[in-house]
Amino acid sequence: MVLRLGIDVGGTNTDAVILRDREVLAGVKSATTEDVMGGISAALEEVIEKAGVARDAIDVAMIGTTHFTNAVIERRHLDPVAAIRLGLPATACLPPMVDWPDDLREMVGGHGYLLRGGYEFDGREIAALDEAGLVEIAAEINVKGIRAAAISSVFSPINRDMEERARDILAQHCPDVPVVMSSEIGRIGLLERESAAIMNASLLGLSSRTVDAFGRALDDAGLTCPFYVTQNDGTLMAADMVRRFPVLTFASGPTNSMRGAAFLTGVKEAIVVDIGGTTTDVGSLHHGFPRQASTVVDIGGVRTNFRMPDVFSIGLGGGTKVTGDADAPVVGPQSVGYRLTSEARVFGGDVLTTTDIAVAAGMADIGDASKVAELDPALVEAARARIGEMLEMAVERSRISPDPIPVIAVGGGSILVPDKIGELEVLRPENFAVANAVGAAIAQISGEVDRIYALEGKSREACLAEAEQEARTNALNAGATEETLTVIEREDVPLAYLPGNATRIHLKVVGDMGGLDA
Repeated sequence: MVLRLGIDVGGTNTDAVILRDREVLAGVKSATTEDVMGGISAALEEVIEKAGVARDAIDVAMIGTTHFTNAVIERRHLDPVAAIRLGLPATACLPPMVDWPDDLREMVGGHGYLLRGGYEFDGREIAALDEAGLVEIAAEINVKGIRAAAISSVFSPINRDMEERARDILAQHCPDVPVVMSSEIGRIGLLERESAAIMNASLLGLSSRTVDAFGRALDDAGLTCPFYVTQNDGTLMAADMVRRFPVLTFASGPTNSMRGAAFLTGVKEAIVVDIGGTTTDVGSLHHGFPRQASTVVDIGGVRTNFRMPDVFSIGLGGGTKVTGDADAPVVGPQSVGYRLTSEARVFGGDVLTTTDIAVAAGMADIGDASKVAELDPALVEAARARIGEMLEMAVERSRISPDPIPVIAVGGGSILVPDKIGELEVLRPENFAVANAVGAAIAQISGEVDRIYALEGKSREACLAEAEQEARTNALNAGATEETLTVIEREDVPLAYLPGNATRIHLKVVGDMGGLDA
């Protein structure tokens, strides 16, 4: 019987749960603190006491965090980065970080460098790598005290040899400076892939400090179990991977909620509506995992193209303000957020919120219902209708087929969701308020391959089999159990413009840790 501790650190609340296999023993919410660790420690103590389990009986801890996303959005804790692009004489007209917001570019130092190198779309060299220029840049990195470097080469997802050579040269001349290669993070699309690599490099110092702090918080609570951090595809990263790739935790909060929704209901194909205090996140489940975005994703004003869940957000939460009258009610986007328990009318405040509307309409039993007994019934009904319209619009935007699939409502603010959205049935599982922590607790281990294969002398089926075996090996090395491994993504895209009858294969397998059937 495996005991799992799941923690999800949100902007308003830090949620924690303890699971014994498929049973949720306890779930709690604690206010997120400025230093983050205080909220984690408080949630840990409360959930352990509520579950009544011994600390040394907990086998593994999983943590989901918005720490790194918030650092970019709030422009805090970012390190200066040497952004090195290999592509001259091409690409000179659009230097690194050309489309970044001015304040964010200034925070990471604006150190952009262009060197000869890179590849054409068919794998031919644009120019030989300028190794002497790299040595000069390494000297400048040392003089300026730049803390990290990001290397991007034109079409490096097709051939990463130059990026690897450039990384090795930098390691020789500035060995204490971590180096990020764009081919390890992003997809084809130079500016977006380069931006993702620079953003990742700027977070490396913060990721190291955060991972250390997570470990200390668990140690202080008397826990000796290993811990993992959730990625934005619903699977886990070991601590060392988080130190190297903090950007892969972006949007892990909504992902955890979606995985938790699938686990709590047993439904693998659905639309998930996750309502917090300020926003509603809506996404589509496929095989129990969030559907991935296939387009460019904006992070803090920067266009990136690395893996992200396809989630649509609107300004509707439990603390959203309601203004106007019965003829024209206005719902949001302003919210009282974490001040809900002091400013909403049902808690003795003087701000009319969506929670007040839900209580007045009999949808929830929270606070003092007598505080909203005098509300105009027409306003209550009009506001309810407006909330329903906003949710229906978001759900329809996330649907990918006309087939009637259920909507799963989770999050503390899901009291706002009606019994049906349009013609779709709404499911509200037990422990819906802490679904995000449940999603963290049941997260699986993944193994992934995304590479160009030459089909000369090989069949496509043989290449797919080779990729699957490599992905399985990667998952096993990361801690998955072999009998639970399942292929959840398999993509085979022929590349007619490359020599050797090439094809790009993307394949991902997931498996459970400790035999949990998620």
